[in-house]
Amino acid sequence: MKLILWLLALFAAAVAVTLAAKYTTGHALLVMPPYQLDLPLDYFIIGLIVAFFIFYLLVRFILGIFGFSQRHRHKKTDEMLLSGLKAYFEGDYVKARKNASIALKLSDSSIVTAISAVIAARSANELDEIAARDQYLATAINKAPDEKSLPLMAKADFLLNGSHSQEALETLHSLYAKGGLQPSAALQLELKAQQQAQNWDAVLELTDVLAKRQSTNKALVKKLRHDAQMENIRSKASDPHSLNQYWQNISPLEKMDSKLAVAATRAYIALGNCNTAHQIIEQNVPITWDNELIELYAECLGYHVHRQIECAEVWLKSQPNNAQLLLTLGKLCTHCELWGKAQNYLEASLSVESGHKAHFALAQLNEKLGKHELAMDHYHKGLELTLKQLS
Repeated sequence: MKLILWLLALFAAAVAVTLAAKYTTGHALLVMPPYQLDLPLDYFIIGLIVAFFIFYLLVRFILGIFGFSQRHRHKKTDEMLLSGLKAYFEGDYVKARKNASIALKLSDSSIVTAISAVIAARSANELDEIAARDQYLATAINKAPDEKSLPLMAKADFLLNGSHSQEALETLHSLYAKGGLQPSAALQLELKAQQQAQNWDAVLELTDVLAKRQSTNKALVKKLRHDAQMENIRSKASDPHSLNQYWQNISPLEKMDSKLAVAATRAYIALGNCNTAHQIIEQNVPITWDNELIELYAECLGYHVHRQIECAEVWLKSQPNNAQLLLTLGKLCTHCELWGKAQNYLEASLSVESGHKAHFALAQLNEKLGKHELAMDHYHKGLELTLKQLS
């Protein structure tokens, strides 16, 4: 349709020029010293129109050649970048680096420049070409400053793989300097760096942020948070004030996590704070029935063992065949020199589940009762079970 309109316009212009030339009798004088040209006006007008169209076609031709060159350049850049990406994910790092380098040289786009440089840098890193890797990253930052998040995250990743957590954190903080919402991938790199640096409070803060992001693996973030809490409890086990403050600030739901409860109980036992350790156990056992917590109930014994026996016997009504609970009761009764009850509980534990710890507890009980042969028999049985488990 557009071509037809152009043709109609040209025909109309030709008719107009012809009619104008028919009734025009003037002359046009072109002077270019030392030459001059005298033309009829109608010839001059026709020549001017012809010259205009020749000039127009020449400009279009030149622009077409330039446009073709640009299109060819862009096509070549895209082909090299895609080929480099494919080779990188296939593990052909030599080809990936080569093609990404070509795309980097041809690129006139900030995004393509950043992506090409990072692919080349990651490929060089896999080939252990550290100098080339760093040069690609520097090129990306210099040539594409608006897209520096990609090379900076790649640099932080390389530093973390080399266990340079502090330098990685400094690199990420330089990325954060521009403000705004930070990419989830950058926050995950910072989380890894804080883990390496054992900054567990910082890890917990980051997991709080990442848990709210749609783009993160919620199960992984939850596990990382749990691991950080475990490490935090262990790191504060030598400072009663810090441990108390931290445990009190944990949510009630998290306190019901048996592994966290075990870690906290062990920390309080190490500090000699049996009361708090027993409180944690007594709050958790009726809900979780965690055997490790039940076993720890017989540790760090003080002046309230009779109350502990009463509490454990209440639990026994709900879990009459719990071998670990029976063993714990046997140990508690042995401590209080309730020999008959202790023997009954320990033997009941063995009847439910044969375990080396129950045999050793019975051996110690029989030693105290002067029954040395029976004690030796339980020691042998306990040792056999221990060796069997180790083999």
